[in-house]
Amino acid sequence: MSRALCLSLLLAAAMPAFSGELLVGNKSADTVWRLSLDDGRKLGEFATRQAPHEIAVSHDGGIALVANYGSRETPGNTLSVLDLRGGKPTRTIDLGRHGRPHGLRFLPGDREVLVTTEASGQLLRIDLASGRIVAEIAMGEGRGHMVAVSADGKTAYVSKIDRGTISRVDLDRNAKTAEVAAGEGAEGLAVRPGSDEVWVGNREAGTLTVHDARTLALRKTLPSPGFPIRVAFTADGRHALVSNARAATVAVFDAKRKKAVATIALAREGAEYRDTLLGRAALPIGVIADPKRPRVYVAISGGDEVAVIDRKTWKPIAYWKTGREPDALAWSLRAD
Repeated sequence: MSRALCLSLLLAAAMPAFSGELLVGNKSADTVWRLSLDDGRKLGEFATRQAPHEIAVSHDGGIALVANYGSRETPGNTLSVLDLRGGKPTRTIDLGRHGRPHGLRFLPGDREVLVTTEASGQLLRIDLASGRIVAEIAMGEGRGHMVAVSADGKTAYVSKIDRGTISRVDLDRNAKTAEVAAGEGAEGLAVRPGSDEVWVGNREAGTLTVHDARTLALRKTLPSPGFPIRVAFTADGRHALVSNARAATVAVFDAKRKKAVATIALAREGAEYRDTLLGRAALPIGVIADPKRPRVYVAISGGDEVAVIDRKTWKPIAYWKTGREPDALAWSLRAD
């Protein structure tokens, strides 16, 4: 046996094996399911508070946070903290007067998290260990919905559906520094990895807008018809993925060239879909790219399933069962 082969075998034996899980927030079931990324089988389930809307996972993969939005009649005001390694909820963070938590992001280091609260119009900065609110950042008129964070953790971006805007927040000063028009119904947003761009999905306008991350100046407007509701990127920043809820498609864009390269139809002929906010429909919402495999996962809210898309062909290859009304998706890596 060669020395190189021996060294490779020793390194492989010394390194832990890793596998991933897909976390699915089921809004009407008040649960988060854990699905195997190998075959979609259910590995576990967490109970949350009412109507879990968004999920964020710590960078080390050990903790997930869930925003409990509440019902139409009763606003929620809590975050569920889930121990992904222990497989159980650990505690609930009470946000007090700050109702309707929605967008969530961990800051680098995993000590603090950001959450938008629609009822109070704030972006909250929360110490995870204590659950204490360390900063309340006023977002001004309108309701902040989704939040994205720059790679260095110094800047946050917040979309407002009712105002059709994107805001920039300086996290060194804990203050909003700019707010500009994006498009009617601005909702989904993401920072493109390795770039100085923020992309926004404007659902009523049927567009994507690309903004300068420092000034929020508009760089490009792209059509994405059919209610673009979420935006995500592949880990290398090469492709932008946009779920178009009314059209029941995922649009794929070459992020560097700012050009559409594929449209993936997700509604299946003969499938039974239930009533949703947009009628009886498939209603894809959450979308996420697997950083380890050439796959994309899309929550089919009206069908209680997740579509698995092959990134080599840009076609669905499987549909995995979920709980009632899946919406938020998150990815977690764990050592076996």
